[in-house]
Amino acid sequence: MLLLDCNPEQDSLKHLLEAGTSVNAPPDPCEQSPVHLAAGGGRACFLLWQLQTGADLNQQDVFGEAPLHKAAKVGSLECLSLLVASDAKIDLCNKNGQTAEDLAWSCGFPECAKFLTAIKCMQTTQSSEQSSREHCVPVLRQKRSFGSAENTSGKRKCLIGYEEV
Repeated sequence: MLLLDCNPEQDSLKHLLEAGTSVNAPPDPCEQSPVHLAAGGGRACFLLWQLQTGADLNQQDVFGEAPLHKAAKVGSLECLSLLVASDAKIDLCNKNGQTAEDLAWSCGFPECAKFLTAIKCMQTTQSSEQSSREHCVPVLRQKRSFGSAENTSGKRKCLIGYEEV
């Protein structure tokens, strides 16, 4: 469980949203929405609040940066974790062709960069495993016995009704 430090009286995000600003509407000339500002300010509690109200976590500003890029640039592992857990696209590139992982490395936040690298590797592994499962249908054959048998090491092993061939 994350304990988040939130002081709504000192943050302008609350005032933006109280004034009726849409959670996805860009409030400034750089087209940064409140979710960009929360992620870029490392304000995980406001980011969580906005994600729960339907904020677009992949919305890009005029620089092509999504909230994930903003969180990576300031080294907010809490915000990165929230965005990744909410299925933010970690492979989005800004207008300079940089991913959030690239920005974390270049801004001097190796912990954030390693986190994003690990997530990317897990997603790639899961994607390739799912792809191979969809293309491979295991051949099953029924065993004749449901009992147990001795193996060569002398330990008993349980035989189940079906085995993969």
